[in-house]
Amino acid sequence: MSELQRTAEDLDAADPLAAVRGRFVLDDVTYLDGNSLGALPAHVPGRVEDVVRRQWGELRIRSWEESGWWTAPERIGDRIAPLVGAAAGQVVVGDSTSVNVFKALVAAVRMAQEDGRGGGAGPVRDEILVDATTFPSDGYIAESAARMTGCALRPVAPAEVPGALGERTAAVLLNHVDYRTGRLHDLPALTAAVHAAGAYAVWDLCHSAGALPVGLDEHGVDLAVGCTYKYLNGGPGSPAYLYVRRDLQPRFDSPLPGWNSHAEPFGMRSEYAPASGAVRGRVGTPDILSLLALEAALDVWDEEGVSVAAVRAKSLALTDFFLRCVEEYVPDGRVESVTPAAHAERGSQVALRCSPTLGSARVGGAPIAGEVMKRLIERGVVGDYRAPDVLRFGFTPLYVGFADVERAARVLGRTVAG
Repeated sequence: MSELQRTAEDLDAADPLAAVRGRFVLDDVTYLDGNSLGALPAHVPGRVEDVVRRQWGELRIRSWEESGWWTAPERIGDRIAPLVGAAAGQVVVGDSTSVNVFKALVAAVRMAQEDGRGGGAGPVRDEILVDATTFPSDGYIAESAARMTGCALRPVAPAEVPGALGERTAAVLLNHVDYRTGRLHDLPALTAAVHAAGAYAVWDLCHSAGALPVGLDEHGVDLAVGCTYKYLNGGPGSPAYLYVRRDLQPRFDSPLPGWNSHAEPFGMRSEYAPASGAVRGRVGTPDILSLLALEAALDVWDEEGVSVAAVRAKSLALTDFFLRCVEEYVPDGRVESVTPAAHAERGSQVALRCSPTLGSARVGGAPIAGEVMKRLIERGVVGDYRAPDVLRFGFTPLYVGFADVERAARVLGRTVAG
């Protein structure tokens, strides 16, 4: 047994979250792709079976009231709220991340433009800044929102946002953690800069919620969105969520007003009147099966000792140990970390760029990184690949252990060594 293997054993033995691993369906594969799809909590299938067989199969339409289907989007939102640092009544669950980005961004621009009209001689807010390194869908949505609201769209690197803000800026769409590199951006400072310019901040939390503290209320974030199938383990395609800060809720003007967000949803009125509170973020009939699977998955956060702070502490320890193991096991010059070393700038993943010194630009007809990840998966280490040359490894502290980390780095070293 190597020194690093012994260290991993000691770290696992001292891990206060180690017991939570048993709450998940796992096998002998080292699963480091929870930043794409979280593992299945073991109790979820039984809960979903109850939803299908009893609530749907026996109670049928009565379940909208008797089983609480109708209020599920807000009820589950209140369970997610503490995981992103929000008080109850500000998060609603439903739709996809992309749909919620659209709702939030258009609403933010409308509020900014309303501010200008209310001030009489205020600036014309006709510009949206978007994270230039964002996940493609966010960029597509931002472009569409800009066309819809008559705004110009400016892609800007997050670090350059403070200098790019101006009196014409209406809204800024940013990612808390970069999906490709795992870089954690400074949410408090960037939000403050956006507010100082008189604009509204919209944050995408897909790669941070459930992995690290967010502090939406503490830092005065206006609007935020996120998915639930990564670190929240809600299942493939599980519904996303939308945060609307409490004082902004009366002004939240959704571009997708549906009957579920109407003040009288069963009044069937031809005129739209928005409901009060976070309910304004709803659109159509909620996806009950996925919603209730997510609700069951969130039970893991009720376990003794499970908290965002504990998860963050373990996340940093896991990623530190992985980088140490990579340095030890991987031959020099074969990979390079593009994830910041500083804890304050690191999410819960490590991204490694494959070096051209591995050989030709392509191996076996595939890009180097893609071929390396394929071989890793064949050898029982599951991460993922992002073009053109990045290997991503996600660390979900609720079920990833230090032995997993050591094994992944050891297999990676053997794989890139040839």
